[in-house]
Amino acid sequence: MNELLLQGLVNGIILGMIYALIGLGLNVVFGVLRVVNFAHGEFIILGAYAAYFLQRLLGLSPFLAMPLIFAGFGVLGYLMYFVLIRRLAKSDDPEHASLLVMFGVSIALGALMLLFFEADSRSLAYSFDPPFLMFGSVIIPTTKLVALGVVLAITAVLAFFLYRTLPGKALRAIIMNRDAVQIVGVDLEQLSAMTLGLGLGLAGVTGVLVAMIFPAFSPFIGQDYTLIGFIVIVLGGLGHPVGAIVGGIIFGLTEQTAQVYMNGSIASLMGFLLLIGVILVRPTGIFGREAMK
Repeated sequence: MNELLLQGLVNGIILGMIYALIGLGLNVVFGVLRVVNFAHGEFIILGAYAAYFLQRLLGLSPFLAMPLIFAGFGVLGYLMYFVLIRRLAKSDDPEHASLLVMFGVSIALGALMLLFFEADSRSLAYSFDPPFLMFGSVIIPTTKLVALGVVLAITAVLAFFLYRTLPGKALRAIIMNRDAVQIVGVDLEQLSAMTLGLGLGLAGVTGVLVAMIFPAFSPFIGQDYTLIGFIVIVLGGLGHPVGAIVGGIIFGLTEQTAQVYMNGSIASLMGFLLLIGVILVRPTGIFGREAMK
Protein backbone atom coordinates (compact mmCIF):
# COMPACT_ATOMS: atom_id res chain seq x y z
CA MET A 1 0.00 0.00 0.00
CA ASN A 2 1.16 3.54 -0.77
CA GLU A 3 2.89 4.96 2.31
CA LEU A 4 1.11 8.30 2.08
CA LEU A 5 -2.25 6.56 1.75
CA LEU A 6 -1.49 4.40 4.77
CA GLN A 7 -0.55 7.52 6.74
CA GLY A 8 -3.82 9.13 5.65
CA LEU A 9 -5.83 6.11 6.78
CA VAL A 10 -4.21 6.14 10.22
CA ASN A 11 -4.77 9.88 10.60
CA GLY A 12 -8.32 9.44 9.41
CA ILE A 13 -9.11 6.82 12.04
CA ILE A 14 -7.62 8.92 14.85
CA LEU A 15 -9.35 12.15 13.84
CA GLY A 16 -12.49 10.19 13.02
CA MET A 17 -12.73 9.01 16.62
CA ILE A 18 -12.38 12.63 17.80
CA TYR A 19 -15.15 13.59 15.39
CA ALA A 20 -17.19 10.67 16.70
CA LEU A 21 -16.88 11.98 20.26
CA ILE A 22 -18.10 15.37 19.04
CA GLY A 23 -21.10 13.68 17.45
CA LEU A 24 -21.83 11.43 20.44
CA GLY A 25 -22.63 14.27 22.82
CA LEU A 26 -24.73 16.00 20.18
CA ASN A 27 -26.56 12.81 19.20
CA VAL A 28 -27.46 11.65 22.71
CA VAL A 29 -29.03 15.03 23.50
CA PHE A 30 -30.97 15.06 20.23
CA GLY A 31 -32.12 11.46 20.61
CA VAL A 32 -33.56 11.95 24.10
CA LEU A 33 -34.68 15.59 24.11
CA ARG A 34 -35.22 16.22 20.38
CA VAL A 35 -33.17 19.37 21.02
CA VAL A 36 -30.78 20.59 18.33
CA ASN A 37 -27.85 21.87 20.36
CA PHE A 38 -26.43 24.43 17.97
CA ALA A 39 -24.13 25.66 20.75
CA HIS A 40 -22.32 22.31 21.05
CA GLY A 41 -19.15 23.67 19.40
CA GLU A 42 -19.04 26.63 21.76
CA PHE A 43 -19.22 24.29 24.75
CA ILE A 44 -16.32 22.33 23.23
CA ILE A 45 -14.22 25.49 23.02
CA LEU A 46 -15.31 26.44 26.53
CA GLY A 47 -13.96 23.05 27.66
CA ALA A 48 -10.65 23.86 25.98
CA TYR A 49 -10.48 27.17 27.84
CA ALA A 50 -11.34 25.42 31.11
CA ALA A 51 -8.39 23.05 30.62
CA TYR A 52 -6.15 26.01 29.73
CA PHE A 53 -6.98 27.95 32.91
CA LEU A 54 -6.88 24.88 35.15
CA GLN A 55 -3.37 24.30 33.85
CA ARG A 56 -2.31 27.93 34.23
CA LEU A 57 -3.86 28.56 37.65
CA LEU A 58 -3.67 25.15 39.36
CA GLY A 59 -0.96 23.41 37.36
CA LEU A 60 -3.27 20.53 36.38
CA SER A 61 -2.38 18.46 33.36
CA PRO A 62 -5.09 18.03 30.69
CA PHE A 63 -5.71 14.46 31.88
CA LEU A 64 -6.31 15.50 35.49
CA ALA A 65 -8.50 18.34 34.28
CA MET A 66 -10.81 16.05 32.25
CA PRO A 67 -12.79 14.57 35.19
CA LEU A 68 -13.23 18.01 36.74
CA ILE A 69 -14.38 19.51 33.46
CA PHE A 70 -16.76 16.61 32.82
CA ALA A 71 -18.29 17.03 36.27
CA GLY A 72 -18.52 20.83 36.00
CA PHE A 73 -20.08 20.77 32.56
CA GLY A 74 -22.38 17.95 33.65
CA VAL A 75 -23.76 20.07 36.50
CA LEU A 76 -24.08 23.01 34.11
CA GLY A 77 -26.08 20.88 31.66
CA TYR A 78 -28.28 19.48 34.43
CA LEU A 79 -29.19 22.99 35.62
CA MET A 80 -29.50 24.31 32.07
CA TYR A 81 -32.22 21.76 31.37
CA PHE A 82 -34.51 23.12 34.08
CA VAL A 83 -33.73 26.76 33.30
CA LEU A 84 -33.96 26.67 29.50
CA ILE A 85 -34.55 23.32 27.83
CA ARG A 86 -37.55 21.86 29.71
CA ARG A 87 -40.02 24.22 28.09
CA LEU A 88 -38.52 23.61 24.64
CA ALA A 89 -38.76 19.84 25.00
CA LYS A 90 -42.50 20.16 25.69
CA SER A 91 -43.24 22.41 22.71
CA ASP A 92 -45.12 21.20 19.64
CA ASP A 93 -41.99 21.47 17.49
CA PRO A 94 -38.96 21.08 19.81
CA GLU A 95 -36.48 20.67 16.95
CA HIS A 96 -37.16 24.06 15.37
CA ALA A 97 -37.68 25.86 18.67
CA SER A 98 -34.45 24.49 20.11
CA LEU A 99 -32.54 25.29 16.92
CA LEU A 100 -33.44 28.97 17.25
CA VAL A 101 -32.84 29.15 21.00
CA MET A 102 -29.55 27.25 20.93
CA PHE A 103 -28.35 29.33 18.00
CA GLY A 104 -28.86 32.34 20.28
CA VAL A 105 -26.95 30.54 23.05
CA SER A 106 -24.16 29.85 20.56
CA ILE A 107 -23.84 33.53 19.67
CA ALA A 108 -24.01 34.55 23.35
CA LEU A 109 -21.32 32.06 24.39
CA GLY A 110 -19.06 33.14 21.54
CA ALA A 111 -19.46 36.79 22.53
CA LEU A 112 -18.82 36.04 26.21
CA MET A 113 -15.68 34.04 25.43
CA LEU A 114 -14.45 36.88 23.24
CA LEU A 115 -15.16 39.34 26.05
CA PHE A 116 -13.44 37.38 28.82
CA PHE A 117 -10.70 35.55 26.92
CA GLU A 118 -10.07 38.06 24.08
CA ALA A 119 -9.40 37.15 20.46
CA ASP A 120 -5.87 35.78 20.88
CA SER A 121 -5.45 32.08 20.16
CA ARG A 122 -4.45 29.90 23.13
CA SER A 123 -2.80 26.48 23.36
CA LEU A 124 -2.08 23.96 26.09
CA ALA A 125 1.54 23.79 27.24
CA TYR A 126 2.51 20.15 27.57
CA SER A 127 4.73 17.63 25.80
CA PHE A 128 5.33 13.90 25.47
CA ASP A 129 8.62 12.09 25.18
CA PRO A 130 9.10 10.93 22.49
CA PRO A 131 6.96 13.40 20.51
CA PHE A 132 6.48 10.91 17.65
CA LEU A 133 6.15 7.15 17.35
CA MET A 134 6.96 5.16 14.24
CA PHE A 135 5.11 2.01 13.17
CA GLY A 136 6.92 0.91 10.06
CA SER A 137 6.59 3.79 7.63
CA VAL A 138 3.73 5.41 9.56
CA ILE A 139 4.56 8.33 11.86
CA ILE A 140 2.05 9.12 14.59
CA PRO A 141 2.36 12.05 17.00
CA THR A 142 2.29 10.72 20.54
CA THR A 143 -0.37 13.30 21.40
CA LYS A 144 -2.76 11.87 18.82
CA LEU A 145 -2.12 8.33 19.97
CA VAL A 146 -2.80 9.25 23.61
CA ALA A 147 -5.93 11.16 22.59
CA LEU A 148 -7.13 8.10 20.67
CA GLY A 149 -6.68 5.98 23.79
CA VAL A 150 -8.70 8.50 25.84
CA VAL A 151 -11.49 8.54 23.24
CA LEU A 152 -11.63 4.73 23.16
CA ALA A 153 -11.82 4.63 26.97
CA ILE A 154 -14.61 7.23 27.04
CA THR A 155 -16.49 5.38 24.31
CA ALA A 156 -16.19 2.09 26.19
CA VAL A 157 -17.47 3.66 29.42
CA LEU A 158 -20.34 5.32 27.57
CA ALA A 159 -21.25 2.05 25.84
CA PHE A 160 -21.25 0.27 29.20
CA PHE A 161 -23.51 2.99 30.64
CA LEU A 162 -25.96 2.88 27.71
CA TYR A 163 -26.18 -0.89 27.32
CA ARG A 164 -25.47 -2.33 30.79
CA THR A 165 -26.93 0.09 33.35
CA LEU A 166 -30.57 0.78 34.16
CA PRO A 167 -30.39 4.57 33.56
CA GLY A 168 -28.59 3.94 30.27
CA LYS A 169 -31.21 1.44 29.12
CA ALA A 170 -33.94 3.90 30.09
CA LEU A 171 -32.16 6.59 28.08
CA ARG A 172 -32.06 4.31 25.02
CA ALA A 173 -35.71 3.47 25.56
CA ILE A 174 -36.60 7.16 25.43
CA ILE A 175 -34.73 7.46 22.13
CA MET A 176 -36.77 4.58 20.70
CA ASN A 177 -40.22 5.43 22.13
CA ARG A 178 -40.69 8.33 24.51
CA ASP A 179 -44.42 7.76 25.02
CA ALA A 180 -43.98 4.11 26.01
CA VAL A 181 -41.36 5.06 28.60
CA GLN A 182 -43.78 7.53 30.18
CA ILE A 183 -46.38 4.79 30.56
CA VAL A 184 -44.06 2.55 32.62
CA GLY A 185 -43.32 5.36 35.07
CA VAL A 186 -39.78 6.47 34.19
CA ASP A 187 -38.96 9.93 35.58
CA LEU A 188 -38.43 11.75 32.29
CA GLU A 189 -37.56 15.06 33.91
CA GLN A 190 -34.58 13.73 35.85
CA LEU A 191 -33.42 11.50 33.00
CA SER A 192 -33.67 14.34 30.49
CA ALA A 193 -31.68 16.67 32.77
CA MET A 194 -29.08 13.94 33.25
CA THR A 195 -28.88 13.50 29.46
CA LEU A 196 -28.16 17.17 28.85
CA GLY A 197 -25.54 17.02 31.59
CA LEU A 198 -24.00 13.99 29.88
CA GLY A 199 -24.00 15.77 26.51
CA LEU A 200 -22.32 18.91 27.84
CA GLY A 201 -19.89 16.82 29.91
CA LEU A 202 -18.81 15.03 26.75
CA ALA A 203 -18.49 18.38 24.98
CA GLY A 204 -16.20 19.68 27.73
CA VAL A 205 -13.94 16.62 27.60
CA THR A 206 -13.89 16.81 23.80
CA GLY A 207 -12.67 20.38 24.13
CA VAL A 208 -9.67 19.20 26.14
CA LEU A 209 -8.81 16.63 23.47
CA VAL A 210 -9.26 19.19 20.69
CA ALA A 211 -6.88 21.55 22.51
CA MET A 212 -4.35 18.70 22.78
CA ILE A 213 -4.47 17.68 19.13
CA PHE A 214 -4.85 20.96 17.28
CA PRO A 215 -2.26 23.71 17.72
CA ALA A 216 -4.54 26.51 18.95
CA PHE A 217 -8.11 27.45 19.77
CA SER A 218 -10.01 30.73 19.96
CA PRO A 219 -13.60 31.92 20.58
CA PHE A 220 -14.29 32.00 16.84
CA ILE A 221 -14.02 28.32 15.93
CA GLY A 222 -16.86 26.77 17.93
CA GLN A 223 -19.25 26.66 14.98
CA ASP A 224 -16.71 24.66 12.97
CA TYR A 225 -17.01 21.84 15.50
CA THR A 226 -20.79 22.17 15.61
CA LEU A 227 -20.82 21.70 11.84
CA ILE A 228 -18.57 18.64 12.12
CA GLY A 229 -20.88 17.22 14.79
CA PHE A 230 -23.95 17.62 12.59
CA ILE A 231 -22.20 16.02 9.61
CA VAL A 232 -21.23 13.06 11.78
CA ILE A 233 -24.70 12.47 13.22
CA VAL A 234 -26.45 12.91 9.88
CA LEU A 235 -24.07 10.38 8.32
CA GLY A 236 -24.60 7.88 11.13
CA GLY A 237 -28.27 8.54 11.83
CA LEU A 238 -29.94 11.13 14.04
CA GLY A 239 -30.40 9.93 17.61
CA HIS A 240 -28.27 6.78 17.21
CA PRO A 241 -25.16 6.69 19.47
CA VAL A 242 -23.42 3.92 17.50
CA GLY A 243 -24.14 5.80 14.30
CA ALA A 244 -22.16 8.78 15.61
CA ILE A 245 -19.07 6.60 15.99
CA VAL A 246 -19.40 5.12 12.51
CA GLY A 247 -20.18 8.50 10.98
CA GLY A 248 -17.16 10.09 12.65
CA ILE A 249 -14.77 7.42 11.39
CA ILE A 250 -16.17 7.57 7.85
CA PHE A 251 -15.91 11.36 7.77
CA GLY A 252 -12.38 11.32 9.20
CA LEU A 253 -11.20 8.69 6.72
CA THR A 254 -12.74 10.53 3.79
CA GLU A 255 -11.18 13.85 4.78
CA GLN A 256 -7.69 12.55 5.56
CA THR A 257 -7.33 10.13 2.64
CA ALA A 258 -8.55 12.83 0.24
CA GLN A 259 -5.71 15.07 1.46
CA VAL A 260 -3.23 12.52 0.14
CA TYR A 261 -4.33 13.25 -3.44
CA MET A 262 -5.86 16.74 -3.19
CA ASN A 263 -5.26 20.05 -1.48
CA GLY A 264 -6.83 20.72 1.90
CA SER A 265 -9.82 22.74 0.66
CA ILE A 266 -10.92 20.12 -1.85
CA ALA A 267 -10.33 17.36 0.71
CA SER A 268 -12.72 19.09 3.12
CA LEU A 269 -15.23 19.39 0.28
CA MET A 270 -15.13 15.60 -0.18
CA GLY A 271 -16.58 15.14 3.30
CA PHE A 272 -19.56 17.32 2.39
CA LEU A 273 -20.01 15.48 -0.91
CA LEU A 274 -20.06 12.23 1.05
CA LEU A 275 -22.76 13.69 3.30
CA ILE A 276 -24.88 14.67 0.29
CA GLY A 277 -24.44 11.21 -1.23
CA VAL A 278 -25.52 9.44 1.96
CA ILE A 279 -28.59 11.69 2.30
CA LEU A 280 -29.60 10.99 -1.30
CA VAL A 281 -29.23 7.22 -0.90
CA ARG A 282 -30.40 6.89 2.70
CA PRO A 283 -31.99 10.06 4.12
CA THR A 284 -32.13 8.63 7.67
CA GLY A 285 -28.36 8.00 7.73
CA ILE A 286 -26.46 4.73 7.90
CA PHE A 287 -28.11 3.75 11.18
CA GLY A 288 -31.55 5.23 10.59
CA ARG A 289 -34.24 5.24 13.23
CA GLU A 290 -36.00 2.30 11.62
CA ALA A 291 -32.80 0.24 12.01
CA MET A 292 -32.65 0.65 15.80
CA LYS A 293 -33.36 -2.46 17.87
